[in-house]
Amino acid sequence: MKRICDFIAHWIGALVLIVAVVSLVVPASFVWMDTWLINPMLGAIMFGMGLTLSPQDFKIVLSRPKDILLGCLAQYTVMPLLALALTWAFALPKELAIGVILVGCCPGGTASNVITYLAKGDLALSVGMTAASTLLAPLLTPLLVWALAGTMVDVDTVGMILSIVYVVIAPIVCGLLCQRFLPSLTRRLTPYLPAFSSIVIALVVGIVVSHNADRLLTAGLLVVAVVMIHNLLGLAIGYTVGQLLKLQKPKCVALSIEVGMQNSGLASSLAVLHFAAYPLATIPGAVFSVWHNISGALAARFYSPKIENKQSIKQN
Repeated sequence: MKRICDFIAHWIGALVLIVAVVSLVVPASFVWMDTWLINPMLGAIMFGMGLTLSPQDFKIVLSRPKDILLGCLAQYTVMPLLALALTWAFALPKELAIGVILVGCCPGGTASNVITYLAKGDLALSVGMTAASTLLAPLLTPLLVWALAGTMVDVDTVGMILSIVYVVIAPIVCGLLCQRFLPSLTRRLTPYLPAFSSIVIALVVGIVVSHNADRLLTAGLLVVAVVMIHNLLGLAIGYTVGQLLKLQKPKCVALSIEVGMQNSGLASSLAVLHFAAYPLATIPGAVFSVWHNISGALAARFYSPKIENKQSIKQN
């Protein structure tokens, strides 16, 4: 069973891509699952995140405040501003622009920690950044969406704050409490959580894509192009920021992956909850979920030899 779970977690990019293609070509395969399921599914992923977080992860935030502050600053400036620039550059229709901005304003995704590990980046920094950006999300994500998209649509800032608290923060706290008071159960569950999260992410993508298959086929190439550029520029700028600040290679890698990989499931969830009048707003989040797992795996392969070569040179 453990080997199967490891296989699923390792091939998350392929799994998400297969589900996306199937749900696009045969919408009936997932359309029977209603969109309201997205929120509890995302909550389940966040609960799993709470189970895997440890006091040490929060100590990282306190012991490395400069690194974490830099990472969060990059997270909440680079991707939101890139999102806004892309909506202007491609003259995106309102519905798609909202979706792209939502993705850009979300915190880092939990998959970034796995990718940073595979890329031999600074895993402690990655985990600390994910935890910090997630805890800041109830405040920063709604405010950024309001600032960047408020001229296009009415943004229910308070409603978004409450949604993120319910869908993200509360499940993480429940996971931490479960870890504290049910340690034996937590130890038994932890090895299977990456595979569980991978399957749930794939299902979320299947739901969003199947319910918007016709619209996605109409605007598909444009959305895919914008999402790919958004993600790749985020990865590149994140790494460049680290280099400009003369950080060590593992830190640059962690910064790159944390900035480039977003909690796109949250973006789709917020689009369903608060922008139901604009159905296409859910699409960028779904496409980002597919693409950033693929680009993340490629980035891990790209960065890993660089780190290994750097370490071997130091040893010699």
